[in-house]
Amino acid sequence: MQVNQDDRITPQETSSSSNRFALIAIVLVILLSAAGYYYYSKDDSPKLIPNAPIVLPEPPSSEPLTLETNPEPETTPVENVTPQTTTTETDSTTTVEPQAPVETVPNLPESDAFVHQKALALISNNVVGSSLVTQDLIRQFVVFVDNLAQGELTRKVSPIKGPEKLFTVAEITNKVYLNPESYHRYDAYATVIANMDEQSLMHTYKQLTPLFDEAFAELGYSNAKFNDRMLQAIKVMLAAPIIEEPIELSSISVNYRFVDPNLEALPSAQKLLVRMGPENTRKVKTALRKMESQLAQ
Repeated sequence: MQVNQDDRITPQETSSSSNRFALIAIVLVILLSAAGYYYYSKDDSPKLIPNAPIVLPEPPSSEPLTLETNPEPETTPVENVTPQTTTTETDSTTTVEPQAPVETVPNLPESDAFVHQKALALISNNVVGSSLVTQDLIRQFVVFVDNLAQGELTRKVSPIKGPEKLFTVAEITNKVYLNPESYHRYDAYATVIANMDEQSLMHTYKQLTPLFDEAFAELGYSNAKFNDRMLQAIKVMLAAPIIEEPIELSSISVNYRFVDPNLEALPSAQKLLVRMGPENTRKVKTALRKMESQLAQ
């Protein structure tokens, strides 16, 4: 299998269109997988408001002399205050909840602007966020994930463009190697993964899940869940090796192959992680392992 066309270079360097399209979609897979876990495993049990009525600071402060003179009335105020405190705190609780604005999720055909805004909020990175496409975000992402789960990278379908820096090679003693400097093209994306906000992800995933499922059903998966497909994509990426030593390449025309037959036999999705370099790949795989274990529960 040939290295993707985006690895094509002049004697010095070239663009990396396929990698550019692919990397951020992988980032979004991780982000939305994280969101999926926090959405589906959300536990409402931590709300301990029923214990609040036992608080008694207000009654003692209003009648300290009565407590000293007549101990008996001490029991009566406690019983009377309890329902009052419950009502007050319950009212304050119900008053806080409506403050969160309820957003209406648009239909899939009209969802681009809404989804684009949500994606920008999740990414919180100008370099990565500025590369987001503005049309058919949901559909492109779903198609990309579907292919990624099969180990393939799609050149024409991706929700985002990728790094502007060019892929380069290095020639050493008449041999061609992948230039380690190329790894830094993906630093910004690895940083996005490391700075995920779980609460925002959970809320966004909850909002966008119906759109993902609708777009996934359009592909013919009427009896499957998009969340399961994302988990399959994560498994594919986790199987990618982490390569510390220099990676030798061989050229055929304007394309490059890995000299190591084991690397050359990898699915294109895993080859992308190899081209990210060991440090960035570790960051990605650490996040992926966490998401996989959480989503599998």
